[in-house]
Amino acid sequence: MQQDQNRPIPLRQRFFSLPTLLSFGIGISLIFFLATRFEIDWRAMLSNVRGMNPWMYALGFALYYLSFLFRGLRWRLLAQNTGALSSPGARLPSVLQCARFIIMGWFVNSIMWLRLGDAYRAYAFAEESRGRFSWSLGTVLAERVIDTATVFAILIISGILLATTATQDSPASSYVLLGASVLAALLLFVIVAMKFYGARIARLLPDRIETAYGQFHQGTLGSFKQIPFVFGLGAVGWGLEIARLYFVIQALGLDIPLALVPIVALGHALLSTVPTPGGVGAVEPGITGLLLLALERHDAASVALVDRSITYGSVIIIGGLIFLARRFAGPSKVSKSANATGPSEQGTLAG
Repeated sequence: MQQDQNRPIPLRQRFFSLPTLLSFGIGISLIFFLATRFEIDWRAMLSNVRGMNPWMYALGFALYYLSFLFRGLRWRLLAQNTGALSSPGARLPSVLQCARFIIMGWFVNSIMWLRLGDAYRAYAFAEESRGRFSWSLGTVLAERVIDTATVFAILIISGILLATTATQDSPASSYVLLGASVLAALLLFVIVAMKFYGARIARLLPDRIETAYGQFHQGTLGSFKQIPFVFGLGAVGWGLEIARLYFVIQALGLDIPLALVPIVALGHALLSTVPTPGGVGAVEPGITGLLLLALERHDAASVALVDRSITYGSVIIIGGLIFLARRFAGPSKVSKSANATGPSEQGTLAG
């Protein structure tokens, strides 16, 4: 039974499944529809791309992948906060390993629907650390809650600055802020419900499900310690994402209000949660629409195209190589030997 629970996600079958291919088709069709509706000057857009500064682009690329180290350090700290890896035989993955798991998760999100990459990286982390999948998935949820709170705070500040400097209203930026508000409220509701009612509801479930929920509960609520440091790491990670977009814009020789850069960068992150592979079909027209506040259509489309070459194209290539390397090499020897005598489930509900 343990073998069935820890079975890897069959990515090859899922990637070539009808729902995944249909998601790609819908996304590409939506991009084509919006591109033709926006009446983009394709010749001018391609001219922008051909004339971009490669050094600025390389800097944006490097800062994007540097952000994964800070995300990895934060995830490692969240897992350590739970105390679940203090038992004999457990192993806390390194910062670099955590960063690799995140990139692999983003790779899976980029080729599959419904953001199954989050589940995959939770599985990989649990396998490497000799923890439980449900516990690891809880740390991913905690990470998402912290990300959403950080994004919401940055958007509020950027929205105020943009409102004081912009010469026209931006309905698109208001929609991004509204989306962040709804997501933040939803996650806050989930955390509060888990805190006060999770244990009671779990007692009504079958023993096996109650035990799994206990691990998930511990992984989620147990992560919320050392909050200032955790949020600080998240702010650095998102700051690097914003810097990526800034240097992409600079590489193309374009100029937009500084207050708009965080809104577009974080709007990209919110739109990528749309359950198509990598948010295809939502991110591209979404960030193009936001950039229309300050740029011509072909310039906005140029930024979207070049930025997506980093956040989507490079993730498929680099994340795919890391994913394949792990599939061929397998988990570390430490976790392999540990899996032979997996730890007992801890059913105690925290909080």
